[in-house]
Amino acid sequence: MDPDLSALDEFLDEAGLDGYLVEADGEDSDQRYLSGFTAPDPFVTLYTGETHLLVSALEYGRAKRNARAETVERHFEYDHRKNLEEYGQTEGGHRTLAAFLDAHGVESVATPVDFPLGTADGLRDRGVTVEADYDDTVESIRATKTDEEVEHIRAAQKANEAAMARAEELLAEADVEDGTLVFDGEVLTSERVKQEIEIELLRHGCALDETIVACGADAADPHDRGSGPLSADEAIIIDIFPRSKETGYYADMTRTFCVGDPSAKIAEWYDLTLEAQEAALDAIEAGVTGSEVHGAVCDVYEDAGLPTLRSDETTETGFIHTTGHGVGLDIHEFPRVSEQDNELQAGHVVTVEPGLYDPAVGGIRIEDLVVVTEDGHENLTDYEKSLVL
Repeated sequence: MDPDLSALDEFLDEAGLDGYLVEADGEDSDQRYLSGFTAPDPFVTLYTGETHLLVSALEYGRAKRNARAETVERHFEYDHRKNLEEYGQTEGGHRTLAAFLDAHGVESVATPVDFPLGTADGLRDRGVTVEADYDDTVESIRATKTDEEVEHIRAAQKANEAAMARAEELLAEADVEDGTLVFDGEVLTSERVKQEIEIELLRHGCALDETIVACGADAADPHDRGSGPLSADEAIIIDIFPRSKETGYYADMTRTFCVGDPSAKIAEWYDLTLEAQEAALDAIEAGVTGSEVHGAVCDVYEDAGLPTLRSDETTETGFIHTTGHGVGLDIHEFPRVSEQDNELQAGHVVTVEPGLYDPAVGGIRIEDLVVVTEDGHENLTDYEKSLVL
């Protein structure tokens, strides 16, 4: 992938700065995006219109082969060992980095807001101007996906759908004994379903740290991961957000199921949430703000007499989160589909996930992943929405 970094060039020109500096490991999304490289330990990426990497000897060969950079250099090229011996680990490292910047004609840099404070202070001691990028310029650039990035996300979502199908299979094939789901003679638990989800994702080249399989009152807390036996006649929220092990791109999808007979309230809430999601999807197109899409969801719920955070910021039941968020190298990234007025642009990939919550009822959430287009959206999710199994 060859990203368009013209907006970063413009930012540096307007700020009067020589370069953009990142010091982080490859799990940092800005680092991975700018360098095209991942490593378990921190390394340095300097962008000046060209991309320059400073890495350890351990990572040098791989970085030369894989990184998207004009130059890849090692610490020893800047007298690193001598610096450490003379000045110690901390100051010596700062002197090595300052020498690297000087070699590339850089006297001033912008950095992400979470750039290491110690490194920033050390560079300032060496006469380098260091300014935090409070506009999150690289994240804003990352928000507009290339066609290649969209395909990476689409592939991750296909894996996600396979995992959701495996979870649904477990629920659908379960027996009911005294109101509890039983599979293969054992009580079916949230933990068992999550295990099967993870196994299926690994088969499709994806992994996850956590997932949500929450039943009953657990599902009334949007981020409760869920635990213990799963019950019949109650809503079960399954929210899966895996990451491709190869590309690093995330997917995200939620479905709500019920084994048995849902209460009239659960069924009503499910239909309302479907309606709210359709209203949001209908509103999405380039040029629309995230707040307009979020407002379409709130309108549906509020018209039905249910509380939202827009109508009552103190409410603990009803629609108690935002409508969605960007997805890419991070599971939560720009843009927001919320009360914020950020404008959606063609190429943004966002979730659309309205939901309703009340411990007395449970929880309902339905989530699709879409890419914004000039005249609407393309839904990257191809999975049925059906409550009762």
